[in-house]
Amino acid sequence: MAEIDRPWDDATIASEQVGKKDVIQFLQANAAQRFLADQKLQGSLKNVVKTSKKDNLVKAYNEMFAKKAFKGSEYDVPMENVSTATAALTLGEKKQKKVEEIEVEIPRYKKTVLKKGDKANFPKRGDKVVCYYVGKLADGTVFDSLQPGSKRKKNQPLSFKVGKGNVIKGWDEALLTMSVGEKAEIVIEPEWAYGRHGKPEAKIPSNATLTFEVDLLRID
Repeated sequence: MAEIDRPWDDATIASEQVGKKDVIQFLQANAAQRFLADQKLQGSLKNVVKTSKKDNLVKAYNEMFAKKAFKGSEYDVPMENVSTATAALTLGEKKQKKVEEIEVEIPRYKKTVLKKGDKANFPKRGDKVVCYYVGKLADGTVFDSLQPGSKRKKNQPLSFKVGKGNVIKGWDEALLTMSVGEKAEIVIEPEWAYGRHGKPEAKIPSNATLTFEVDLLRID
């Protein structure tokens, strides 16, 4: 596009002979959309007149000629294309981030409620929980157990701070979903149990899926 002639010199445009409305009309008729957006000169003439200062309009007028930011010039990039591309990139980044989060947060256990709790008191990370349990291998073999015992010989329950890595991750995460008084069966995949190393001293083999019945007695 050929360069546009200046309708006003510096002295004339700065004088009262040329009003804000005149400058805005000229800019909106001749400037590239991207330039108008940068200068915040898009919209209805009435609104732009209200929000614009004469000094800023004079500056924009001179800048348009300095940058040759006219309609049809290289400066005149369609704003909708830029916005669409930016939106697509942002959406893509959000989707990627969401996928990554999902991959990290997939639970490696399954919980089945055997007895409902009070549904009011749930432990938070760092709380001390007190519970009884039975641990089994996939074939039903009991490898560990702590139960109340008899009247003559009572067994003290297990207590530990939940969510702090004091037990296997499957326990840490599953117990946070239980309320006081709840009894649940928790099937824990190897990744959140003892993994590929297992626990030989407890006769837990490598890559073992473990099943626990856990009674959450209280939160101390």
